[in-house]
Amino acid sequence: MKLTLYTDYSLRVLLYLASAPQNNKLIQIKEIAEAYGISKNHLMKVTFHLGKLGYVETIRGRNGGLLLAKEPKELNIGELVRQTEEDFHIVECFQDNASCIISPHCKLKGVLYQATQAFISVLDQYTLADLITNKEQLTTLLFTEEKNMDKNKESKQE
Repeated sequence: MKLTLYTDYSLRVLLYLASAPQNNKLIQIKEIAEAYGISKNHLMKVTFHLGKLGYVETIRGRNGGLLLAKEPKELNIGELVRQTEEDFHIVECFQDNASCIISPHCKLKGVLYQATQAFISVLDQYTLADLITNKEQLTTLLFTEEKNMDKNKESKQE
């Protein structure tokens, strides 16, 4: 099974926010996009949806940004994946208009359904807090580069 980029980016946004050195500091989408090297425009759509789902609080305006809307221990990974994935039809026969001739009697369909349920079941066992037990390392990776970029900007201005 492969998750969509949309879900991947949703998870990355939450990891970034949860790893922030200061939990109450507003984080801008631009910072997240630069840290991961991904599209700011795509992240805008992702963060808007995360706000609608209640995962992040979005503050608009010049000094706006993002914050986690809940504590990391309250954000379940399985629930997030179910809310950000369009479907879990990993094979064509899961769809209503299946064209495979053996679909009505195929045993593989049941096996793949069980596998998908097991996948989600494992994700249900974890919260965002479980994914940031190594917060110091994540913070170093995500925020040290940002600090280095800020230092480079300052030295160029002098």
